[in-house]
Amino acid sequence: MAKKQAERLKQTVTRTTLAGSLLVGVMLLIGGLLLDQRPAKADDVVVYKSPTCGCCKAWVSHLRENGFKVTVHDRRNMDPIKRKMGVPRRLQSCHTAQVGEYVIEGHVPAADIVRLLREKPLVKGLTAPGMPMGSPGMEGPRKDPYEVLTFQPDGKTSVYARHNQ
Repeated sequence: MAKKQAERLKQTVTRTTLAGSLLVGVMLLIGGLLLDQRPAKADDVVVYKSPTCGCCKAWVSHLRENGFKVTVHDRRNMDPIKRKMGVPRRLQSCHTAQVGEYVIEGHVPAADIVRLLREKPLVKGLTAPGMPMGSPGMEGPRKDPYEVLTFQPDGKTSVYARHNQ
């Protein structure tokens, strides 16, 4: 009789231990998934730029300094890339990037890209039209105020961020 009780106790302990281990495993898995809710990884950043453009190289360095791993494709003619990515001419700058499903045009600060990936607005992308002095990659003797805009496939824009105000 004592032997049967000991055997049942052993089975109960084994089942409890297995159930507890399973529960802990599930909790660790769920916790890991919740903690891994990061914005798109830096591997998602692909930059198209002219091979001779120094400010484009500086912008790529800015992204890397802010934790992005960037793949760069040098192109002598950027017009086909900009057309393919749907960047309206009035919003263009010197380089074009793709981050996940978004297009990034010009000297957009890394912090704005991080915010875009976190908030996931329904837009085509971000642009810092032209080449504003004082933007990442365009550092120099002055910092001009500039805006980063969201843009839609139809070209409609709205202000996303203001810098150097």
